[in-house]
Amino acid sequence: MRRHDLTPPIAGSEITPPELYRQRRQWLQLMASGAAGAGLASWAGREALAQTVPPGKLARLPGAKSAVAGAVTLEKPSSYQDASSYNNFYEFGTDKADPARNAGSLRTRPWSVSVEGEIGKPGVFDLEQLLKLSPMEERIYRLRCVEGWSMVIPWVGYSLAELIKRVEPTSKAKFVEFVTLADKAQMPGLRDDVLDWPYVEGLRIDEAMHPLTLLAFGMYGEVLPNQNGAPLRLVVPWKYGFKSAKSLVKIRFVEKQPVSSWTRVLPREYGFYSNVNPQVDHPRWSQASERRIGEGGLFAKKRPTLMFNGYAEQVASLYTGMDLKKFF
Repeated sequence: MRRHDLTPPIAGSEITPPELYRQRRQWLQLMASGAAGAGLASWAGREALAQTVPPGKLARLPGAKSAVAGAVTLEKPSSYQDASSYNNFYEFGTDKADPARNAGSLRTRPWSVSVEGEIGKPGVFDLEQLLKLSPMEERIYRLRCVEGWSMVIPWVGYSLAELIKRVEPTSKAKFVEFVTLADKAQMPGLRDDVLDWPYVEGLRIDEAMHPLTLLAFGMYGEVLPNQNGAPLRLVVPWKYGFKSAKSLVKIRFVEKQPVSSWTRVLPREYGFYSNVNPQVDHPRWSQASERRIGEGGLFAKKRPTLMFNGYAEQVASLYTGMDLKKFF
């Protein structure tokens, strides 16, 4: 894709009524003002919960070691307990321990994903079809979240490009929009007006087609736990974690840039691209360093944040000539 094909970001004033924006901003600022105390409580909750989430309880989903360049970091993976009990999944609550507590209500069978929009072969794929679409691989990716914490997780899945090639995008398909499940009966967090549900994310088509962009069905050699986005999710390792939408039910190919959920609520804080960039701070905190979960809790020594989360060699060319402070 040529860079002049990019659609300019949509102004916040065109998306969210000002009064709603101010209400949500005040709520988030209140949350941020208590971040240290909330973080301590959340960490304590995770520590207690971790003892109740043993590995080896879910169906096996093995994958061969990936040959995709950069897909297997040599860093030590985080523990399964950490990865499955300290999560962002607001559909099940805003505390990091809430998803593991509450996601047992999620029903992952039957499951289907509608693939639609500017493609030659639209259709509805059931989960079994998607599982058989391409051989499974294990990819050990760094995960960096905007709040400043990180993990290393062995995911199981295959490149999203395998699905994209089969549905034959047209020349009008400039972006891919991802829509997640929104069911109040299964997801208690939807009763809170934190975001406009369903959760929506998006990628540029060349980002979606990049070999590192993963359609994940499992982690640690097992199917995904509910709290980690079962039964299938996106994993985009060079972007902040909220870009990797969970529990997908719809994938749409569109001509104009989608408005993602966090961008809709706080456009000045959560840009469409959301590439991991230590030189671009969140308005309320620095992104220059991170704390690895499992390495001493809130008092662990921080490590420097890597450009593109350490995947610069593989993905930097996607953004040649772009101002990454403007397109944050």
